[in-house]
Amino acid sequence: MKWQGRRQSENIEDRRGASGRMVAGGGIGIVILALIIGLLGGDPRQLLQQARQQQPAPAQQGAGAELSEQDRMRGEFVATVLADTEEVWTDVFAQNNRQYKKPKLQLFSGQTQSACGAATAAAGPFYCPADQKVYLDTAFFDQLAQQLGAPGDFAQAYVVAHEVGHHVQNLLGQTDKADQVRRTRPEAEYNQYSVRLELQADFYAGMMFHHAQKRWSILEPGDIEEGLRAASAIGDDTLQKRSRGHANQESFTHGTSEQRVRWFMKGLQTGDPSQGDTFSAQQL
Repeated sequence: MKWQGRRQSENIEDRRGASGRMVAGGGIGIVILALIIGLLGGDPRQLLQQARQQQPAPAQQGAGAELSEQDRMRGEFVATVLADTEEVWTDVFAQNNRQYKKPKLQLFSGQTQSACGAATAAAGPFYCPADQKVYLDTAFFDQLAQQLGAPGDFAQAYVVAHEVGHHVQNLLGQTDKADQVRRTRPEAEYNQYSVRLELQADFYAGMMFHHAQKRWSILEPGDIEEGLRAASAIGDDTLQKRSRGHANQESFTHGTSEQRVRWFMKGLQTGDPSQGDTFSAQQL
């Protein structure tokens, strides 16, 4: 992926030199348990928040600690991808007579605090609608490559674009609808709604790259395959089979690998936001 030498977003909060480490003792077990919950399609943030409230404040790394060359490059890469999302979505919103509000993206190491609770490496990248921020521990890129079999910079860019897709949903009111379903409907029904929400974020990620390619010619040979591997690697069926040997469709919250790949590719091929209405689609 061609990214060096282009604009980097100013909406980056880099706290990797000041993020808290998980404390010793019970903290390690909590992280492992949270990781298992995440892989099974659940949301581990509530567990991590409860654990944080019951433990002493975590030890802090020294503020301003020097980053490795790899971490520095990853920060610049994420800032470039975020800048691409800003320009694409600003134009898309303007074409529909709307104003795009740019999200912040916080880079952290180990754990940090969000308006949605504790953000940890175990929970993976996520978007918090309460403060309109994306949270990302760039160590997740190692997990994406080594544990999930999806290496490459375009796979990493897909992760950023997907989380920004959730921000777009928040601005358009879909996140509020999801919260209402979660509060008022049975869990199985909410899970189905959550799948549609996640697949639309995949579509938005692909759509963003469609327009980024037209503007900056960012794609290199093999990039699309990297993105498809990433989308496939984090399908509910793939993760559940990896963790427990079988998949339970009723517990899916993000969609199957095939669904995630298909909706990402639909966005990448069409670049048309009107094609991404997963909520009205009869077949996902």
